[in-house]
Amino acid sequence: MSNLPSGYAFRPVTAADAEILAHHRAVMFLGMGRIPESDVAAFVQVSIPWFQSLLDQQLYAGVLVLQGDEIVCGGGIQIYELAPLPGTFHIGRWGHIINIYTEPEHRRRGLARGVMLYLLEWLHAEKFDRITLTASNEGRPLYASLGFTPTNDMELLPAVWPSRSEPQA
Repeated sequence: MSNLPSGYAFRPVTAADAEILAHHRAVMFLGMGRIPESDVAAFVQVSIPWFQSLLDQQLYAGVLVLQGDEIVCGGGIQIYELAPLPGTFHIGRWGHIINIYTEPEHRRRGLARGVMLYLLEWLHAEKFDRITLTASNEGRPLYASLGFTPTNDMELLPAVWPSRSEPQA
């Protein structure tokens, strides 16, 4: 399976890749304006054991793109158990695609699309029941072109949690 331009190659993520995955996650959020540059190193450090735990438990699968020996792009899937739902009358698997990141000097070459196609093919082969992702504004056109549609999910951030003493609607 190769959906990459000449000179690039896929390599599946291994248990030894927690640090590069953490780096990609931190610089992805930096590029999205979600964390300041001053937080990148700390974000990487707290993300390494999280990725290591997911990898050790086989709750993360992913792929990296290499140019020679240099990792230039990657992405993965966080794996969850899915409760039975209407139309899915069994305990299934839910793959949430995360960490799609391309180093800036390698962008606009189809690498992220290649990663997405690789991950989607893997999810299909593994018969996952649900596939989701959280899209940045920059990534939305790619994901829409692959058939992803917006959903009705809502989010409550801890900073705005209602007090338990407030009346419930």
